[in-house]
Amino acid sequence: MALNPPIRDWRDQVVWLVGASTGIGRATAQELHARGARAIVSARNAQALDDFARRHAGSEAIALDATDREAMRAAAATIVQRHGRIDLAVYCAGHYRPMRATAFDLDDALRHQRVNYVGALHLLDAVLPQLIAQGQAGQPAHLSLVSSVAGYRGLPKALAYGPTKAALINLGETLYLDLQPLGVGVSVINPGFVDTPLTAQNEFRMPALISSDEAARQIVAGWEKGRFEIHFPKRFTHALKAISVLSDGLYFAAIRRATGL
Repeated sequence: MALNPPIRDWRDQVVWLVGASTGIGRATAQELHARGARAIVSARNAQALDDFARRHAGSEAIALDATDREAMRAAAATIVQRHGRIDLAVYCAGHYRPMRATAFDLDDALRHQRVNYVGALHLLDAVLPQLIAQGQAGQPAHLSLVSSVAGYRGLPKALAYGPTKAALINLGETLYLDLQPLGVGVSVINPGFVDTPLTAQNEFRMPALISSDEAARQIVAGWEKGRFEIHFPKRFTHALKAISVLSDGLYFAAIRRATGL
């Protein structure tokens, strides 16, 4: 069911991806560029962004730290000044380190919060007035947040990461209720295991692992179909969704059996 206006033609669409130097963000920018969009990539790694721009004619690189609210505002203003609009804003910046309560690290837990969640708030602050103005004028306007299936319910080793992704899911749902009547599309992306520099830290077997390129294709297909939640790979995410509705006792037992933790 399409809950957002389907995006059927990417040609000349102005798409800003924050967190696009590696992994899912970079692969998605590459997929959009191949379909004719004007991909504007942001992240801290200026060299990686410049490399992307050199390899993809017509794309643009704006280096920034997502935890810097003024840098985010300045980047959004620059994009609007250059192009007059932002058709799709995507927050895909992320920080991940496995963590359990027996080795709690406050500094790293707060780093997860600043990058994964507060950075998304900085994007909202920077783009919402522009997106709302476009939506009310009947122009394309869409906001997308990259969360994770780790946000469905608590998981071992996700003590710092999981809560930030749960917050993004809740944020996306609330934004949809507020923005959909104003003509602004909202989507939440919940990947399973994707082969990226972040998941390379995992020492356990990751079921249904897919490439960043496949993740990007799934994401773009979800936008094209007007989905609110874009989750993949389905053989893994449907299983997690089924487990997530179990009672607390059954859920905890199922996760312990599945992970051995």
